[in-house]
Amino acid sequence: MIRLIIRTVVYLVSAAIGLLVASAVLDDFNLHAAGFLVAVVVFSAAQLILGPFIFKVVRNNAEAFVGGVGLVSTFVALLIASFVGDGLDITGASTWIAGTVIVWLVTAIATMLLPFLLAKAGVKHAREEKEQTAG
Repeated sequence: MIRLIIRTVVYLVSAAIGLLVASAVLDDFNLHAAGFLVAVVVFSAAQLILGPFIFKVVRNNAEAFVGGVGLVSTFVALLIASFVGDGLDITGASTWIAGTVIVWLVTAIATMLLPFLLAKAGVKHAREEKEQTAG
């Protein structure tokens, strides 16, 4: 159960980081504070659900494109998140393309690094607690 919670937190935080980076880099990729949480949750849920589905469809019909599944699921998740709520507005084809690549890349990197950083912080916290109780 703890692992599921940690994985969920990592997934949500990495999605938030990806959306924030794309918003900071691209002028027409706008996140609105009032709907930010909704955009993150909708994006994360859509990607979590669509990723395996798109992978299966691509693998069965066009195996050469399996490597692009992450980009496709990111694009579709951004599309859904932009329609649900008022948290995300993306304007222009080039912004859609660049936003998809940026969010996909940043989310992938954050998903790899966050568990390591959380584990490192947990170990540091445990050592500090141990030192405090021993001293």
